[in-house]
Amino acid sequence: MVVIGLGRFGSSLATELARRGSEVLALDSRPNVVQRHADELTHTAVADSTDPESLRQLGVHQFKRAVVAIGTELEASILTTSLLADFGIPHIWAKATSRQHGRILERVGAHHVVLPEHEMGERVAHLVNGRMLDYIELAEHYALIKTHAPAEAVGNTLGELKLRSKYGVTVVGIKRPGEDFTYATADTTVGQQDTLIVAGTTTQVEAFAERT
Repeated sequence: MVVIGLGRFGSSLATELARRGSEVLALDSRPNVVQRHADELTHTAVADSTDPESLRQLGVHQFKRAVVAIGTELEASILTTSLLADFGIPHIWAKATSRQHGRILERVGAHHVVLPEHEMGERVAHLVNGRMLDYIELAEHYALIKTHAPAEAVGNTLGELKLRSKYGVTVVGIKRPGEDFTYATADTTVGQQDTLIVAGTTTQVEAFAERT
């Protein structure tokens, strides 16, 4: 994996990938930034990611996966993504600072666009305004949430509750106090202190969480 751009997002990503055992080549145009992360990352280099020859000399064109984590320098972000696409790298992730920036990145070859600030803002807004313990948007208008079991569910099996027909949601996992999460089935009985993993549209899961 090659990670280009060692700002807060890129350095955090590269460090976590390395911690998980991935071979990571981390690049940035700023020598002081590269030096700062040299000890914690397997391979680092100072490089101008808008220069195709520099990238080729570092073997970037041979990677199967690449992340463009360049933040505020929009031109560099777009040019770098375009170069990686020209190299034929099959999986390109690119950080965007706005939806418009993201659309441009997709047009020049990014396969996956990430808007970390925007997505984190949306996630926190859902948690602050509701009674959810966690919120993950899987696709537009579809989400997975972690929430407490509502009082009406306690003592009943999921089959008896018929939550999908009543509220349009599906309980996919359940956690009892002191235990790990397990898959939920129709025979799973909901306890008072259980935590549920619930899937459904954003509107449906929000409404269900408000019942807890």
